[in-house]
Amino acid sequence: MAKPIVAIVGRPNVGKSTLFNKLTGTRLAIVEDTPGVTRDRIYGESEWRNRPFTVIDTGGIEPYSDDIILSHMRHQAELAIDSADVIVLVTDLRSGVVATDQEVATMLKKSGRPIVLCVNKCDSVGEAPPEFYEFYNLGLGDPIAVSSAHGHGTGDLLDAVFEYIPESSWDEEDSDSIKVAVVGRPNAGKSSLVNRILGEERLIVSDIAGTTRDAIDTMVEKDGDKFVFIDTAGIRRRSKVTDDIEKYSVIRAQAAIDRADVCIIMIDATEGFAEQDSKIAGLAHNKGKATIVAVNKWDAVEKDTNTMNAFRKKLEESFSFMAYVPFVFISAKTGQRVDRLFELIKFVASQNAMRISTGTINDVLADATARVQPPSDKGKRLKIYYMTQASTKPPTFVCFCNNKELFHFSYQRYLENRIRETFGMEGTPIRFVIRERSDNNK
Repeated sequence: MAKPIVAIVGRPNVGKSTLFNKLTGTRLAIVEDTPGVTRDRIYGESEWRNRPFTVIDTGGIEPYSDDIILSHMRHQAELAIDSADVIVLVTDLRSGVVATDQEVATMLKKSGRPIVLCVNKCDSVGEAPPEFYEFYNLGLGDPIAVSSAHGHGTGDLLDAVFEYIPESSWDEEDSDSIKVAVVGRPNAGKSSLVNRILGEERLIVSDIAGTTRDAIDTMVEKDGDKFVFIDTAGIRRRSKVTDDIEKYSVIRAQAAIDRADVCIIMIDATEGFAEQDSKIAGLAHNKGKATIVAVNKWDAVEKDTNTMNAFRKKLEESFSFMAYVPFVFISAKTGQRVDRLFELIKFVASQNAMRISTGTINDVLADATARVQPPSDKGKRLKIYYMTQASTKPPTFVCFCNNKELFHFSYQRYLENRIRETFGMEGTPIRFVIRERSDNNK
């Protein structure tokens, strides 16, 4: 399932960004005493009780301000509230309950989302001061005393948050199904592809870029195999993302990639490759996902006997950083090669989940090092003692050697190529973890 989302909201300058940084263990949010520093929503990952969740930091809410920036911040906060599973309303002990707190609390109650009331800046340890109890007047239940600057009370706050998140939120999805994220630039035909697969107009299809706002899950069974297709909003270059809802859609698309087993990168054949296509593919690569590049609208391209080969060659150059990725030329409109797409999905998913025994992988290592000697520097040669596969999705290999500095990237790439030649592993990235140990510990 998707990670639960916790939105941190409140009026300006109550310490929301400080709390966000404390929960995520980062400095993503700028902390400043000036109201309005945080304008857009900032997303971060956190974990509590071994359960991961997403945190959203928002700009301060001024419910009735006509100021353009403050109105933008309010709208950003409203979008965060709409997407959240639980809302944390942050208030300030030092200033007490003010009219804006009451207005924000009223707005949050209308959202219907669970709300946890956080009274920030309770910096002294021990019994809460008398002014703390004033916050019961907001009608949001028991407030939680927190010092986001020092970390006091954040555990109690997260315990209260998790009271509203059912255990089932962390249950694994059907392990028999392959989760497939359909991603790409706007208007590449992602929803049309899912509709073709479903054989019905289950999803909205439009030529207007940005029609799909959320990631939508659809279960499909074909030839006894189960697939969950996640149709997502198109991802544009960050500089082109000006609409607030589209920013939210990009986050959802990135979250869909995170959840997926296989990513289908949709490319519009009538427009060809764009730099943004490689960036989208890079998101899948960095997440270790099995990937397919589907060139859509192939029916609309004027062709001769060499058109597909020429197009494929250009794509191979453009995706040189992902030389393992397979290409398929389809038409969501006519259904051309959509069945082939299913075969590829199953194939790359199995490659991504492949496990190789330690003995077998070390046979390949011995053969590879015999063919091409490991590199040396200043008379010292790299020795690779042995290799073992640590995990799958993606296949990750741990290499034990005498000197990490000598294990140059180019030699890692050579070993990767030898592994691919032997075992295939098409459509999936391969990871290497280099561990150093002395000859005495061999």
